[in-house]
Amino acid sequence: MSTLRPRVIPCLQLRNRSLVKTRRFRDPVYLGDPVNAVKIFNDKEADELIVLDITATAEGRAPNFEFIAEFASECFMPLAYGGGITSPEHVARLFAIGIEKAVINTAAFDSDLVTRAARDFGSQSIVVSMDVKKGLLGGHEVYVRSGTQRTRLDPVAYARRMEEAGAGELFVNFIDLEGTQSGYNTEVLAEVTAAARIPVIGCGGAGTLEHMRAAFTETGVAALAAATMFCLHGKLRAPLISFPTPEEVAGLRA
Repeated sequence: MSTLRPRVIPCLQLRNRSLVKTRRFRDPVYLGDPVNAVKIFNDKEADELIVLDITATAEGRAPNFEFIAEFASECFMPLAYGGGITSPEHVARLFAIGIEKAVINTAAFDSDLVTRAARDFGSQSIVVSMDVKKGLLGGHEVYVRSGTQRTRLDPVAYARRMEEAGAGELFVNFIDLEGTQSGYNTEVLAEVTAAARIPVIGCGGAGTLEHMRAAFTETGVAALAAATMFCLHGKLRAPLISFPTPEEVAGLRA
């Protein structure tokens, strides 16, 4: 078991300029101002942050660089951004305004962007996002375009393909579990982690610290991300940002 401090990453979803939270990639709930959320996670000493614009690709939009610069300037931790990235020029502009990692989803599947961006900026700054969905007859498949387009590739095959393309890290998000707070898919995460030689971030299903502890223990992931767990609370799922203490995070590998 690794003795390194666990990486626990808040994952914020943007819909245009608003902070939202979906459930199984549907029904976005408005949470408030993303800039304010970034400030709160600063105060709560989160080590890093992932921000994803969940409608940019579906709407055919490039990243909103002006708005990204606004919340990046308030972020005192490493910041990864995804949504609408389709060219090395987009990646270069993101890095110029303070983003440290580019999260690429759809363009990783239907173009050579990962290879080009890794060549230009280094693999360590390129994260490939894999949205995984369970099939009707069992098994799992990677989807793109906000979970609407099939790739007909299973997560292990896709992970190997993206590693060969030049990705430096994989962000594996489970569509069926997203927002449910029912626990991570540790079986598939373990398979992807065993197959890949690059770090894997697991996302989708976190509801408790015990879910995180089990995922770290059973899968070998380098990091775990969560959104609902840190942004919605109580039976009414009221918006409220929280984050575990440094001691609680350190205890996740205990």
